[in-house]
Amino acid sequence: MPFDEMITADNSPRPPYKGYFDWYSQQKTSDLLKKSRDAEAIFRKTGITFAVYGKEDASERVIPFDIVPRIISGSEWRRLAQGIEQRVMALNAFLDDIYHKQEIIKAGRVPRHLIEQNAAFLPEMIGMRPPGGVYTHIIGTDIVRTGENEFYVLEDNARTPSGVSYMLENRETMMQMFPELFNKNRVRPVENYPKLLRQSLAAVAPPGCSGKPRVAVLTPGIYNSAYYEHAYLADQMGVELVEGSDLRVMDGKVCMRTTQGYQAIDVLYRRVDDDFLDPLTFRPDSTLGVPGIMDVYRAGNITIANAPGTGIADDKAIYSYMPEIVEFYTGRKAMLENVPTWRCSEADSLKYVLEHLPELVVKEVHGSGGYGMLVGPTSSKRECADFAAKLKARPSNYIAQPTLALSTVPILVKKGIAPRHVDLRPFVLVSDTIKIIPGGLTRVALKEGSLVVNSSQGGGTKDTWVLED
Repeated sequence: MPFDEMITADNSPRPPYKGYFDWYSQQKTSDLLKKSRDAEAIFRKTGITFAVYGKEDASERVIPFDIVPRIISGSEWRRLAQGIEQRVMALNAFLDDIYHKQEIIKAGRVPRHLIEQNAAFLPEMIGMRPPGGVYTHIIGTDIVRTGENEFYVLEDNARTPSGVSYMLENRETMMQMFPELFNKNRVRPVENYPKLLRQSLAAVAPPGCSGKPRVAVLTPGIYNSAYYEHAYLADQMGVELVEGSDLRVMDGKVCMRTTQGYQAIDVLYRRVDDDFLDPLTFRPDSTLGVPGIMDVYRAGNITIANAPGTGIADDKAIYSYMPEIVEFYTGRKAMLENVPTWRCSEADSLKYVLEHLPELVVKEVHGSGGYGMLVGPTSSKRECADFAAKLKARPSNYIAQPTLALSTVPILVKKGIAPRHVDLRPFVLVSDTIKIIPGGLTRVALKEGSLVVNSSQGGGTKDTWVLED
């Protein structure tokens, strides 16, 4: 049986949920279902949407929100936060190393070809050190739980992690609808994230910056699936939301068009992929970026967050080496374990994966959003056979992992509450300090028995409470 985070085997609430459970026991399901509909109406009115691709009905949808919070004790969170901080430090050290001395390759801990032949590795970043030496300013570390004290890192989102606007809107909605719960439970705040984000970005402004650093958010535009989040964060931080066409390089600076003329930007929080960032350096057909921005960056006159070339740190083939990477740069074993991973590029691993395909989860090394993966236990024989053909054709394109019994947290259903599988994406801000927001985005598989929590695949979200001890 999967680990139930709220209820023990004898049907009593676990300590973090005691206060909530007592409250829930006094509520009518019909009243809670009405609150749930009210919450959906708030999200619809606010315009919190995401795009679903690859289907005939591809469209903008309101992300499903479940009103039963996920609750984490203070002691559980401290242990998680220590492991996340260690991992984030190692990721930044790894990025600095592979773009400079490549000590980890020379030591034989990570294969050279895995770095140099990786599409996410940018030769243009070799020898380049960002202001403050920070590569990954914003990280979303995906974590799953399988038992009382068993947590695993599922993925490191080190390029442009999304979802933080859902975390903030979820909390605001819950506080609006259930103020009595926040009076009774000592829940740590997340609503100061935009302020912390702006402070963190300002702290890594280029050395030549004089006065208060000017920060802006670069978006690909209104057709991007996360555009709502880009606009929301810019608004909450009190900074400009810009597109590539609003910017130009002038006198060695990246400047933004304003009513007072062009003004220099010091820090650009970019939500545009590397390939589209600069048509003079990367894709020449890009209209989303800024021609010449990489020259300004190399000259040290702008901070780009996250730095170009950070995508290699969340590549799933690199992920399989994270225990070695953490130990190499921190001198200690990883506090948070990886999910056991088979690299299909290795003959023995490929043989094992092909023989056990119905039991495994297989992912593309560059994939995201739940696309291009096989969940063996829920796939038909035909689907497994078709995927096996893909594996044999391009084994290096895939990794495989065991099907974990992800922990469950109850969701509200018509008859009351029922357990559903969850994961967690805590958000981390890196500057001269590391700040881990207490909570994060809990994603939940709304379909009974489903392990896929991605919103693009029918998953929803929850408010995540970290309690003060």
